[in-house]
Amino acid sequence: MGNIPTDNVLTAIADYIIDGEIDSETVYETAKYCLMDSIGCALLALQYPACTKHLGPIVPGAIMENGARIPGTTFTLEPVHAAFNLGTMIRWLDYNDTWLAAEWGHPSDNFGAILTLADYLNRQNNEKNQKRFTVKDVLTAAIKAYEIQGVLALENSFNRVGLDHVLLVRIATTAVATGMLGGNKEQVINAVSNAWLDGGALRTYRHAPNTGSRKSWAAGDACSRGIRLALMAMQGEMGYPSTLRAKQWGFSDVLFNGETITLPQKFSSYVMENILFKVAAPAEFHAQTAVEAALSLHLEVKDRLQNIDYINIQTQEAAVRIIDKTGPLNNPADRDHCLQYMIAIPLIFGRLNANDYEPAIAADQRIDDLRKKMRVQENEQFSFDYLDPEKRAISNSIQIFFKDGSSTENIEIHYPIGHRTRREEAKPLLTEKFISNISTAFDKPKSDSILALISNPDFLDIDICDLMNNLHISND
Repeated sequence: MGNIPTDNVLTAIADYIIDGEIDSETVYETAKYCLMDSIGCALLALQYPACTKHLGPIVPGAIMENGARIPGTTFTLEPVHAAFNLGTMIRWLDYNDTWLAAEWGHPSDNFGAILTLADYLNRQNNEKNQKRFTVKDVLTAAIKAYEIQGVLALENSFNRVGLDHVLLVRIATTAVATGMLGGNKEQVINAVSNAWLDGGALRTYRHAPNTGSRKSWAAGDACSRGIRLALMAMQGEMGYPSTLRAKQWGFSDVLFNGETITLPQKFSSYVMENILFKVAAPAEFHAQTAVEAALSLHLEVKDRLQNIDYINIQTQEAAVRIIDKTGPLNNPADRDHCLQYMIAIPLIFGRLNANDYEPAIAADQRIDDLRKKMRVQENEQFSFDYLDPEKRAISNSIQIFFKDGSSTENIEIHYPIGHRTRREEAKPLLTEKFISNISTAFDKPKSDSILALISNPDFLDIDICDLMNNLHISND
């Protein structure tokens, strides 16, 4: 637009999308685990009617013959709503990977858009000279989406002004989708500026007393919007170069208390290299080490629950702010964001899985009895280590005190099993998680076929349609 200088953030994103090179084999290996984990989480979510009721075409009959395949279903959809479907499935159970910084979020949400768009484009590009996306192309797009979302989260805390982190899914998806569609730098800038102009969803649906299921489809909505804006940019829709910094009307002044959106480091592959996997349980990530600690205490306390006097829990400031909940919990979305609930279940049962958030388990009176005995406090060192870029710790500690004056050891865990410092320990467990999850959607021969395809040494070179066909259920 004329001579208006473009916001630095928009320029940096466009430069990275068009010119950024990813040349690390290690980061592609991590990205492959992210892809596997996201697919597995999506397939597991099909066991829950609260999720599946959102799936399928936006209106009955709106099926596209050569559209994107939705894993574990018979649906073939146009890419905008296909992204909503898969993005919702991946996120539904709060079991996919995580990024924690000043802002938090789930970069694998972007796979909802990347996988479906790549599948759709391959099915449209039938000429020999047209680009066809391989698995490696999809992983490259994912690495870039993770990086954009994660670097923007390092110092910009959208949650502190009441905005939800799915804003960053929309920004990252829009950028990557425009690149996948063949957009140039100007088109990426145009698309991403419109994504910022959309503002941000309020966090209302993540917090008591309004915690609800929107938190499980909000990422799918962001994926969908990202592809829509990318398609519009490719049709010549204009952009807004000062959408972030414009006085009075820009994002910073309207929604960010006048603060500047910052990029503290250049885009590379830092976020994918340091991504956090959920291995131990489908639990909000600030509670992952608390769940591990509670699991380690189960055998010691399971027969002494009635004799517990109180439970001392120390955690990071972020956990105190978003998952320290007392009083009634109204639905699964409320329970899987309650630190006390996520500790009580493993103390009682020695496990924590997605079914444990459902009403049948939540009705057990022992859970609320234990919650009432819990004292949650911020540990300032835990909060400091959480923000330290060299540590990125997510620390929790639990100590249980009994009525007879005895107590357990204070179990203190700083790095959950999904942390980069425990990556090798996590890999076989992530594979087990994937196998378990796909087996909930497919019989053993089909599950074995999918595992064989993903285990193929040439997996990164296969056409993305081969993967999506294997994950799809034929109507024949």
